[in-house]
Amino acid sequence: MSSFYKFKQIYLISIAGLLLTACGHSKKIDVSNIPIDVKIDRFDRDFDGLRTKPMEQQAMFLIKKYGIFYRDYTERILEAGSINDTNYFSILRPVFAGRAYHDVKNDVDSVYPNLNKQEAELTDAFRRIKYYYPKKNLPKVYAYFSGFKAQTAVGDGYVGIGLDMFLGANSRFYPALIETFPHYVYRRFTPEYIAPKVVESLAKEDMFPESDNDKTLLSKMVYNGKILYFMDQILPDVPDSVKIGYTSQQLKWCTDFKSTIWAYLLEQNLLYETDDQKTNTMIGEAPFTPQLGDHNESAPKLGVWTGWQIVKEYMDKHPEITLPELMINNDAQKILNESKYRPK
Repeated sequence: MSSFYKFKQIYLISIAGLLLTACGHSKKIDVSNIPIDVKIDRFDRDFDGLRTKPMEQQAMFLIKKYGIFYRDYTERILEAGSINDTNYFSILRPVFAGRAYHDVKNDVDSVYPNLNKQEAELTDAFRRIKYYYPKKNLPKVYAYFSGFKAQTAVGDGYVGIGLDMFLGANSRFYPALIETFPHYVYRRFTPEYIAPKVVESLAKEDMFPESDNDKTLLSKMVYNGKILYFMDQILPDVPDSVKIGYTSQQLKWCTDFKSTIWAYLLEQNLLYETDDQKTNTMIGEAPFTPQLGDHNESAPKLGVWTGWQIVKEYMDKHPEITLPELMINNDAQKILNESKYRPK
């Protein structure tokens, strides 16, 4: 009887321990009751109506349905001229007649017969944004052809998704754009990157634009680290490698050599460096970081990755701080100090 009682006691303690551990590591918040459902309007298909229907009639429909986005798209992205007169029709007609337009349209329609998966992903993400920022007016979401210019466009009340920039790493179009988008960039032009890119763009261009006063590498590191931490909370199911744009090997390299990265930043006195050329080496896009690693195996953007780790450790040590409180804290030095970041 005594042995059974002890076994029962140990069993219950073990179960309780497992439950506490599970609760302690679970940061995923249930947002299913927040009444937001993202519908991605297929502007690319409505815009194609200018080719198949009377142009003036379709233009009026586009102006009414898309408003500012149609103006921005025509005047800024296509650079076809003002929509206040119909002169831009003469620029659009040869575009619609050309083979390039039809090839892009064919591939976009093939990869994206619908956007159900992306709508579900963005619905969950937008609900999480609304959870943390109840007063935030969330944008309408439009899908369009960017002319291979940019993956997303953020404007007044909208975010646009350039579907031609998410056709898959093996798309026939991207090798011809190698000078603008090297392979280490266009390998990320895949459907899985749509939701993360939308959230990142909203964070950087709408909700938390970087201050012009952020001159030091440390301030840029912490700023980018906060953006990635924000993405952690808004996109809890997205892999870290996708959020930062690493391969799995690059992510592993950073984890394996985090102390080496930190030592390099300190030894080279880079944290308070303000020279753009030097800071961009640690922040900007690149295939690798030439100063570190053998055989070009190092990851790029090591300042961004390190800033992310600093912010995560800061938030782990300060569970009382909310996400909105973190995002308005621009004291990079304080965040570093209180994170006690000392990788081993």
